[in-house]
Amino acid sequence: MYFIKFSQLTALGISGLIAVTAAQAQTGSTMAKVNGVAIPQSRIEFIMKARAAQDQPDSPEARKALREDLITEEVIAQEAKKKGLDKDPDFVTQLEMARQTALVRAYQVDYIKNHPVSDEELRKEYETVKTQMGDKEYKAHHILVATEAEAKDIIARIKKGTKLEKIAEEKSLDSGSKNKGGELDWSPAASYVQPFAEALTKLTKGHLTEQPVKSPFGWHVIRLDDVRPLKVPPFEEIKQNLAQRVLQRQFAASVGDLRSKAKVE
Repeated sequence: MYFIKFSQLTALGISGLIAVTAAQAQTGSTMAKVNGVAIPQSRIEFIMKARAAQDQPDSPEARKALREDLITEEVIAQEAKKKGLDKDPDFVTQLEMARQTALVRAYQVDYIKNHPVSDEELRKEYETVKTQMGDKEYKAHHILVATEAEAKDIIARIKKGTKLEKIAEEKSLDSGSKNKGGELDWSPAASYVQPFAEALTKLTKGHLTEQPVKSPFGWHVIRLDDVRPLKVPPFEEIKQNLAQRVLQRQFAASVGDLRSKAKVE
């Protein structure tokens, strides 16, 4: 939605993001010179910090390999410039787009830095999530097809003895569950789209929906296999995810406000 996903930003952590962005601005020492053109050490530091944020190890070997890659890239870039490729309209457009993407990223980093989420906000979000999730989770199988008529035919076939799992493997459009015979993981009803969730909660264990259930994805045939009490993870365990939810919502509102004030012709 905004080029850089919030999940990527929050995974890096605020301090890591600031460090990565700051590395871009460093002048620092020279890593190498290629035909008299200096390659700043800050390029290596920038890439290594980004890798570290993704749990990739920093080692002398990794730095040596990266140095060689950057030298090779500089050699190629210089040759491309000799050929005048830096004046090519497509290249200029690509460069402008890359600059815009970097500016969007910088704005997101700055937003996270200047809008810390308090524990009070996170605990409020935690209680909201708990309410939304409810106190039960469900184990189910389903088959997704394109038309109501096909779904009705499937219900009739299952009632006559054909295994739902077999039909799911043959016909279901849900690639995530198709190869598992339509099996869905244990989940609270709130994790599904509303029509599906509503139908699921009305079923009794072992029963099938009498009529197909329409959702934005198509027509579902649902069988409820089991129900159990939902164990909500402790606050500390999902605190980072809660912060991501809050920041995502706040950032979207901020961007919406900017859009509303912008003069678009």
